[in-house]
Amino acid sequence: MEFLLALASIMMVNIVLSGDNAVVIAMASRCLPPKQQKMAILWGSAGAIGLRVVLTLVAVVLLQIPYVQFIGGLLLVWIAAKLLMEDTDEENIEAGTSFLAAVKTIIIADLVMSLDNTLAIAAVAKGDYLLLGLGLGLSIPLIIFGSQVIIKIMDKFPIVVYAGAALIAWTAGEMMMADHKIGPVIHAALPGWLIPAAITAGVLAVGFWWKKNHKDTAEACSKVSHPAR
Repeated sequence: MEFLLALASIMMVNIVLSGDNAVVIAMASRCLPPKQQKMAILWGSAGAIGLRVVLTLVAVVLLQIPYVQFIGGLLLVWIAAKLLMEDTDEENIEAGTSFLAAVKTIIIADLVMSLDNTLAIAAVAKGDYLLLGLGLGLSIPLIIFGSQVIIKIMDKFPIVVYAGAALIAWTAGEMMMADHKIGPVIHAALPGWLIPAAITAGVLAVGFWWKKNHKDTAEACSKVSHPAR
């Protein structure tokens, strides 16, 4: 049961954090003929996936080093908060005018945008390569073939994004507590569950506050731009 829960966590983290990657794939190939579009998506995604797997394996090894795990946990807190505070800007994605240009755009953009996925998935796997391989293997086809569905689900049900952010935040707290050098010091002073719980609550609170503030600002700007006649 613990293995299945961890596997589901990896898949959820990968899917939630890959919403913007799905947009990259669609936007980078939008100027190609339909047949070339499919091929560009296939080869671009294959190259991006290969690089993502290598980066994730490297991250798993690096997270075994003392202090790196704690720093990685802090970075993961930022990733969880950013997930709730960002808006995808599709206009910044350059469309490739040739097959090779589209493939190159997909690979480079997906690689840059996958750094958060890499760290989060490596953290959830906790060094279990079987779990890591299954999680990536099952979630990647969902992202490629169901990218538009995933984006629509997250837009319609924001709770999915909040649940993903909470999972990443909790994982960040556990990663910080598991650091071989700093973890024992924290354990000696505080209960093991307190840090992950506090980080998760803090990230969700910041997310709720930002969404409310962002919504109020958007409504105020709309009133200024379109005053009542």
